[in-house]
Amino acid sequence: MSSPREALSTFSAVVVTGGSSGIGKSFIQICAKLSPELVFCNLSRRNPSDINLGIRLNHFACDVSRPEEIERAIEAVIAFLDRKVPGGRVLLINNSGFGAYGHFPEPNLAHQLEMLDVNIRGLVHLTGLLLPLLKRRGGAIINLASTAAFQPTPYLAAYGASKAFVLHWSLALNEELRGSGVRALAVCPGPTATEFFRRAGLKQGSVADALSMSCEEVVLASLRALGAGRSQVVTGWKNKLGAFFGSKVPKPIAARVAALVLARFRLKQVQR
Repeated sequence: MSSPREALSTFSAVVVTGGSSGIGKSFIQICAKLSPELVFCNLSRRNPSDINLGIRLNHFACDVSRPEEIERAIEAVIAFLDRKVPGGRVLLINNSGFGAYGHFPEPNLAHQLEMLDVNIRGLVHLTGLLLPLLKRRGGAIINLASTAAFQPTPYLAAYGASKAFVLHWSLALNEELRGSGVRALAVCPGPTATEFFRRAGLKQGSVADALSMSCEEVVLASLRALGAGRSQVVTGWKNKLGAFFGSKVPKPIAARVAALVLARFRLKQVQR
């Protein structure tokens, strides 16, 4: 198995969504440390100005829930790469995503629909626009799914379903890309120390530290899986056990168990 450093050695540029915080930010920081020659293109609403990489980090303002902004940003990214980094493979990291906790459609239907736009439509749209460049230059795609992809998730119903789409779409896409010089990897983290729970409407610390992983751990596991040529990775042994259970038992039973577990978070829900 290749080390994370070796996994990055053939890439010249990284395009990442949601690099201003959480796992996306850790991808930029760790990849920059492991491969100092990499050039980064970040697509997010916020500029990750606290990451000091100088001209190696380039921000393209983009709300991934809006098709017109994706079109504009990707056109600018492609022009930038062709002009400033014309050679070498490109790594696309589709990291942007968020959740919504509560009885559907809490907190409101607009929030749920925006979540699906970011988690599914935006990811597919952005990948489709960049795929010709990836095929031309060679590259890889890392899509952030979740352990929620392996079973129905009551109280996170639309979120879990969106991540099931990401997982299955990534695996299917990887098969379609065989022989093209591009491959896809689905990364399935469990609870991670990010802004996810706050954005989903839950209090900080809703999941015990013993059950969470750091962003750095998730990124390093992803890069090791990339170097090993894998198409799927569940990060952490505890998450692997949960994913195995969720995928093996009948879906109605998995849904009932998940409901019993996730219902406990109602006490930690932020009042909107």
